[in-house]
Amino acid sequence: MKYHIDTIPIWDAAKLEGECLLCALERRTELGEAERYLGASVMEPDVRIRVNQRGFCRKHHAMLFTMSNRLGHALMLESHMIENRERLEESWKSLEKAGGQLAGAGFGDRLNGKAKAARESITAEARKIQQMAGTCVMCDTISDNMLRYLHTFFHLYQSDGEFKRRFLEGKGLCIPHLGQLIEVAAEELGTRELGEFVQALARTEKQNLDRIQEDISWFIKKFDYRYEKEDWKNSRDAVERTVNKTRGWCVGKEPNEA
Repeated sequence: MKYHIDTIPIWDAAKLEGECLLCALERRTELGEAERYLGASVMEPDVRIRVNQRGFCRKHHAMLFTMSNRLGHALMLESHMIENRERLEESWKSLEKAGGQLAGAGFGDRLNGKAKAARESITAEARKIQQMAGTCVMCDTISDNMLRYLHTFFHLYQSDGEFKRRFLEGKGLCIPHLGQLIEVAAEELGTRELGEFVQALARTEKQNLDRIQEDISWFIKKFDYRYEKEDWKNSRDAVERTVNKTRGWCVGKEPNEA
């Protein structure tokens, strides 16, 4: 079949034969975004505007910090900090006003209308601050790209028999990506196709979860003196693979390593 720009990364991830091809895609996207934000794009006005507005989550700040461009990281931090302080100015005013109303209230005033309004104002500002600190421009981009890949997955699944066979005979998906794929399947597939797909997917997943369960159980048994002379079989990295299967890739070997 003819491949296009979105199908090639999906096929590449499938050929790795890892525990979750969508984890491989997500990690590839994440690394690409990190390099982009620390590269020449750090000076692009539209990029700086998005970074200033959304910032980075703790995970992605930690990731950027480990990469070899402290200046690029600092440039984004400086402008994001300036914008954050500007946005916080209104919060300081509201909090100081509400705090003053409550600090000057007597015991009998705590249930009156002004005290109640002051408390509600404080709670509202707290929520605004939490929301401000809970956004991430990298998470946004990764989420958008992954949604596109999920829809493209079904283009391949329906039009490329070799891809369909490789996927259903492979190691399946991690549980988070499994849920996401099923949700998109309900949008992409017709009634009969959807029924056949979820049945086939369930068989693949159950087989692979059985495999992972056997590996982690054997790993544990190897710490029992009765099994110390037995072969490790396929269990040496069972802890990493079990974590990654249940929560998505986060530990151990990079999912894009061949």
